[in-house]
Amino acid sequence: MPQGEGTTVRLRPPRNTLNERVTGWWRVQWLLLTAVHVVPLAVLGALIGPARFWLLLSAAVLAAAGAAATVLFPLWWFRTHRWEVTEDAVYVRTGFFWQEWRIAPMSRIQTVDTVRGPLEQLFRLATVTVTTASAKGAVRIQGLDHEVAADLAGQLTRITRDTPGDAT
Repeated sequence: MPQGEGTTVRLRPPRNTLNERVTGWWRVQWLLLTAVHVVPLAVLGALIGPARFWLLLSAAVLAAAGAAATVLFPLWWFRTHRWEVTEDAVYVRTGFFWQEWRIAPMSRIQTVDTVRGPLEQLFRLATVTVTTASAKGAVRIQGLDHEVAADLAGQLTRITRDTPGDAT
């Protein structure tokens, strides 16, 4: 994609990692997701005698799978999620098995938002959302320290304000 004065934005690995606290945030999300499924099965198993074995077995299997996912997935995601901002673009790489690499050229950025949900606040994290005209949707950088996210939003706002729009 040609940009401004003949520079080109290319797909390349972003340099920055997420904040290390993001693994704890992801783990709590996995635990909550697991509990939403395991607790009703365990309660029903305790209350329904004829189905007790199958309900409690299902709860145990889901709990074990959830525990494994809680330990492993956040570590994998932390190793693969990357982001970077240059004068030309925002670069984001997410995923482990199915990796997604996104580039948002500065000239295409429409809005920059920061979001801090309740769990993110607990872990002092934030998400920066960069909205462009892309049909694919916004580029999101999750798992940033909340102060880094605020600085990044300010930096992106300054850069995009000073970047001429893409006439193509």
